[in-house]
Amino acid sequence: MEEPTIQLAYALDTFYFLISGALVMWMAAGFSMLEAGLVRAKNTAEILTKNVALFSIASIMYMVIGYGIMYPSGGNGIIPSINWTFMFGGDNSVEEVLAGDAYYSGMSDFFFQVVFVATAMSIVSGAVAERMRLWAFLLFAVIMTGFIYPVQGYWKWGGGFLDGLNFQDFAGSGIVHLCGASAALAGVLLLGARKGKYGRDGSINAIPGANMPLATLGTFILWLGWFGFNGGSQLIVSNISDANAVAAVFVNTNMAAAGGLVFALITARLIFGKADLTMALNGALAGLVAITAEPLTPTPLAATLIGGVGGIIVVFSIIALDKLRIDDPVGAISVHGVVGMWGLVAVPITNADAGIVPQLIGLVTIFAWVFITSLIVWLLIKLIMGIRVSEEEEYEGVDLGECGLEAYPEFVGSRGAGT
Repeated sequence: MEEPTIQLAYALDTFYFLISGALVMWMAAGFSMLEAGLVRAKNTAEILTKNVALFSIASIMYMVIGYGIMYPSGGNGIIPSINWTFMFGGDNSVEEVLAGDAYYSGMSDFFFQVVFVATAMSIVSGAVAERMRLWAFLLFAVIMTGFIYPVQGYWKWGGGFLDGLNFQDFAGSGIVHLCGASAALAGVLLLGARKGKYGRDGSINAIPGANMPLATLGTFILWLGWFGFNGGSQLIVSNISDANAVAAVFVNTNMAAAGGLVFALITARLIFGKADLTMALNGALAGLVAITAEPLTPTPLAATLIGGVGGIIVVFSIIALDKLRIDDPVGAISVHGVVGMWGLVAVPITNADAGIVPQLIGLVTIFAWVFITSLIVWLLIKLIMGIRVSEEEEYEGVDLGECGLEAYPEFVGSRGAGT
């Protein structure tokens, strides 16, 4: 290409990367609203504090060390050689771009990657809601975003051994979503269930969220942000082939979400006899998680069905985890973990270059690494400072105990176990 064409392509692809990253960053608002809607009113301010703080922690930790681990200067496929240079700035030179050594700004790549890290950590937030100590959660966020996530990210996206095995994960059903859910599961197992959730007689008591309109808004925000999540993972858009690919990814992402919601809604109706809004919302998110591993190769019909299967799976998974007395207030482990696994194994259905064995190896590797390391970190935090609030704080609401304020102060008269 001629020099002006190369420069225009570089500018366009950099801009596309940045806009995609901004869409993914907006998913932080989606997680905040979804979780705030699905917890009780007395725990809302703490949920919001966690989400805005974890995004900031993720940004700093990924700059300081995470990005250098995930995209190192070298490594043996398992252990990376950390690249410490990013935090000191710098970007591609004009000469490098004109020589064809770079297609978009290195800074735009970092921005796009860092919002993925925050997404993985946001998944943990909802699963441990209403009973975890705020500072224990934030301390875990430091380790998760600076070390645990980047190592398994390196194994695939940084050119590590999973990439060498031809493990396929286009935008992160495993690397982002299963990763976040695995860390959440480890925390939930050590944390225990919310008071009153499970009876001694084996009963399961529903604890409704405070604000269904807010949860629905959060789902729509996440749905919108996912176009950047999957679409941006095509990386460039400055030629006909990649432009068509981006369009296909957008369509398939939307169709999978739609399929997930409809199938989950129907499944819930058949099981409960009612149109369960929370199951419908989680069905849409399940469809999005399911298609994230491979949103390019399916036809729109196949994408709808892949998302639809995810919607069915998430309903049964939420029911099963409740029967196992694993308390997940927002269904994050089911949506991002169980359906993330489905997304990974579904890749070979439409991608002829993928094999089921590499997909299973990647699935097991990501889960084992994140779950075991997270369990160790959670346990250390528990021993050092504790991870659960007191019974009194849980009853009064973690808003007061952890943040010293309430999200809905005018409703002070309704505070208690059921509010």
